[in-house]
Amino acid sequence: MSQRSRLNVIVVQALVASLMFALLGRLFYLQVADTGKYQDAALSIQSRDIVTPAIRGAITDSSGTPFVMDRPGMVITIDRSIIDKLADTGTSIIARVAKLLGQKPEDIFQRTRLCGELPVASRTGCWNGTRYQPIPVTRDATQAQALKVLENADRYPGVDAEPVPIRTYPATAGENAAHVLGYVGSVTEKDLADPTKSYYRNEVLGKDGLELIYNQYLRGAPGVKTVIVDRKEAITQQSRNTKPVPGYNLVTNLNVKLQAATEKALESAVRRSKSMGYKADGGAALVMDVNSGKILAIASYPTFEPSMWEKGLTVAQAKNLYSDAAGVPALSRPLQGMYAPASTFKALSVVAATKAGYNMSARYDCPASVQIGNREFKNFETKPLGKIPMQQAIAVSCDTVWYQIAYDEWVRDGGLSPKSDLNDYFFKTAQGFGLGKKTGIDLPGEATGRLPDRAWKERYYQANKDFYCNFESRAKKSDLTPYLIAIAKENCVDGGKIRAGDAVNFSIGQGDTLMTPLQMVVTYAAVANGGTLYEPQVARAIIKPDGTVVKEFTPHVNGTAPLTPADTAFLHKSLRSVATVGTAAGVFASFPIHVAGKTGTGQVFGKNANGSAKDDTSWFASFAPVEKPQYAVVMVVSQGGFGAAVSAVGVKDIYTALYGVSGSTVDPKKAIFPDGIPSKLPTIDLRAVTLAKQ
Repeated sequence: MSQRSRLNVIVVQALVASLMFALLGRLFYLQVADTGKYQDAALSIQSRDIVTPAIRGAITDSSGTPFVMDRPGMVITIDRSIIDKLADTGTSIIARVAKLLGQKPEDIFQRTRLCGELPVASRTGCWNGTRYQPIPVTRDATQAQALKVLENADRYPGVDAEPVPIRTYPATAGENAAHVLGYVGSVTEKDLADPTKSYYRNEVLGKDGLELIYNQYLRGAPGVKTVIVDRKEAITQQSRNTKPVPGYNLVTNLNVKLQAATEKALESAVRRSKSMGYKADGGAALVMDVNSGKILAIASYPTFEPSMWEKGLTVAQAKNLYSDAAGVPALSRPLQGMYAPASTFKALSVVAATKAGYNMSARYDCPASVQIGNREFKNFETKPLGKIPMQQAIAVSCDTVWYQIAYDEWVRDGGLSPKSDLNDYFFKTAQGFGLGKKTGIDLPGEATGRLPDRAWKERYYQANKDFYCNFESRAKKSDLTPYLIAIAKENCVDGGKIRAGDAVNFSIGQGDTLMTPLQMVVTYAAVANGGTLYEPQVARAIIKPDGTVVKEFTPHVNGTAPLTPADTAFLHKSLRSVATVGTAAGVFASFPIHVAGKTGTGQVFGKNANGSAKDDTSWFASFAPVEKPQYAVVMVVSQGGFGAAVSAVGVKDIYTALYGVSGSTVDPKKAIFPDGIPSKLPTIDLRAVTLAKQ
């Protein structure tokens, strides 16, 4: 053998030896060094988690009375992985379960469908999880219904029943509070995939409202027993057993009696408006502590029954939640409803005018109309009042005073050729009060409203320029009227500029201006307290079941409104005049609580689904008592008509409950807060609670 051949053999031998050494090393690592990891992996294949849901924390009012709490319940589930394999893919089982529960088969079918299996418009109440886990069809089954399922497994394959804690709504004062409380629902695949969370499939989580925002506190920790099973699913070993830890209780600034009274006043206002012939398709009402930002009551109408999520949402209920004919009950109007503020906005216009140098002690002309360019802007009901003091102009809600002031300021700012050093007193004042921004309330889904200043106008123009400039080819035939064609041509040329009409409409809260009722109550609270813009807060504290305080929520200031002490004094005096000699005098003239406020009747452009013209928006924004303000109360009724005839009456009803008013006298014993707004945290005793309704 040659020298070269021997060398090749040695190289091959060395290579084989190194490979053997590597294989032996890897085998040692797997069998000895890393044995724990693979032993755990093997065990995990054989492990089963038995999860006991935790008692979810209660949500209470400021006195400790619960809005919502857990009680023992019974859940009935359907396992799609089993019924889908049946000859009829589970149709007969669904029908049998529906009959047992006294429900419609289509409702059970909807709840057991994966959301991806249904059209986008028909997904409310669908299942967000996987078909390989039991799907709850009701959490409110009776013991008899559960026993029938368990004792007749052959007739109910894939159907199971087990005890679980469910959410219940005592309604001790008859309150609803559905929009603020929110609801809970099953864990979804998205929840399980979140690496920052650790959920189990049979848990329930907050899906909306306070239940969602404070879920981390309310949820608690489920009990978990992990067992090892053999291939026959027989338990061979127990590796973990932890008990469930109850969730923490959430104390709110709300009061159940005031919440119920506010809801009743709002519903009455809507019904009153309907009786007058208006469409009155919904509304909102809020009560806020002007000195802290605490939300004491928040109501939306129409509403829905909060317990329906526990009982199982029916197809009819799901459709009704988003039905225009029903008024879209799912919409939280205090936070998500956006309306032209109308004359309630004049409180801000006063501040803008004083910034511009106008004397609030002077007299101003209030003609029947003002000519702005080629358009006549009329006073409300076209009434000329001559030269009147500004205080009277606010009291009687004269529009033409503001048309002239706003037009003059628009001209001073350069009109259609704006100056580089703009004053923009009206826009800047509104911005200073937080318009066009979220208030930061601790509830989900808050809208921003709309501040149609120069920046917004340009953005809107750029987004719609193509439509305006090609209006006749892009619009519906029914919209091709001479008036709309003329507007489109005008917008095509200079739609990005603030025109005279924009300026004068803005001064009286019309045009493109939109505010949420929540923004309105924050604004009037700032007027009441001298300019502090508080962040509205629903939550008061997080408390453990044993009474230990986990967290307290203190007032948070978002900013300071551009109010001077002189502005504040003038507004208090003028807004009080509204209730004594002005537009709301018929409602508040003999009322024993000295309310200061402003009516608003917002004109709405457009038509309803049936083709009828939209009715005016009814507003009343207020605070009381004017001598030392405590509360800001706001109500709006969409398509409700006059502010004085509808919303002002509703606000009066709320003050009546707040202060314990009987006729023209005050009974402090009947007041909601006889000793003032609670400053101390309550003791929570859920054992004493009885259910007013279910």
